[in-house]
Amino acid sequence: MSAVYGIFGWPVAHSRSPAMHNAAFRALAIDAVYVPFAVPPAQLPGAIEAVRALGVAGLNVTLPHKSAVMPLLDELAPAARAIAAVNTIVRKGERLIGDNTDAEGLARSLLEAGVDLQGLEAVVLGAGGAARAATFGLAAGGAKRITVAARRRAAAEALAAELAPHCPGAELAACDFGAPLERACAGCGLLVQATSATLGESAAARAFADALPLHSLPRSAVVCDLVYKPLQTALLARASERGLRTVDGLGMLLHQGALAFEHWTGQRPPIGVMRAAL
Repeated sequence: MSAVYGIFGWPVAHSRSPAMHNAAFRALAIDAVYVPFAVPPAQLPGAIEAVRALGVAGLNVTLPHKSAVMPLLDELAPAARAIAAVNTIVRKGERLIGDNTDAEGLARSLLEAGVDLQGLEAVVLGAGGAARAATFGLAAGGAKRITVAARRRAAAEALAAELAPHCPGAELAACDFGAPLERACAGCGLLVQATSATLGESAAARAFADALPLHSLPRSAVVCDLVYKPLQTALLARASERGLRTVDGLGMLLHQGALAFEHWTGQRPPIGVMRAAL
C-alpha cells in the first residue's frame, strides 16, 4: 500500500508542496503520495489523532497550525523549540516528532545563491513566525549580528530576547522602522523581508517597498524576500533597480521541503526535480 504524506493547513488548497513532493516520489520510484489536508483549527487535535491511527508517514504543517500543533506531538527537535513552530512532523514508530526546516531551508537557499553567511551582518524585517525562523537560520548559518526590525519596537525586542539564548554565536538587536532601520541597513550585507507586506501586487505592497531605506544598503548587499507570490515582489524589483543582488522566496520553499523529504525517507532529495515542479 502506498505511504501517505501530506500537509495540514487552513486554507491549504494554494499549497505548492504536493506538486514538489509527488514529483520527488516519482523521480525516486518511491511508492508514496502527498496530499493536502484542510484542517480547521478546532479540529487539529482530532486530525493529529487520525495521523496516529491511520499510519500517515509524515506531514508538513502550515498556517495557522505551526504553533498550535506543538503540544500535540511526542517530541520537539531543537529548531522547533527555538523557533516555537513546527513545519515538519516525522514519524518514528508510534511517536510523532515535530521539527522545523524553515530556518535551515532559508540558509541553504542563500548559500545556493552565493551568499556567505559566515560573519555577516543582517537585518530581518518582521516579528512573526517567518522572522523567527529567518533569524534563527541566519544565526545558525554563522551571521555575527542580526537586527530584527518591526513597526512596533517592542515586538522586535521580544523576538530578539526570546531567540538570544538559542543563538549564542550571534548578537541580536532590535529596532523599529524609520531612522533606526536606516542606520541598521547602512552596515548590513543582507536584508531579509519576512512579513506578508509584499504579497500580491497591490499598491500597499509597492508603498511598503518604497518606504524601505534601500538607499542605505551597501552596494554589495543582498535583498531576500521570503514571499514567492509574486516571485519578483515589489521589494525585489526596487532592489534590482538599485543594482542590488536579490534572492526570491522560492529557494526557501524548495529547501525546507527537501529537508523534510530527507527526514521522512532517509534519501537524498532530487532538488532539480523538486525545483522544476515548483
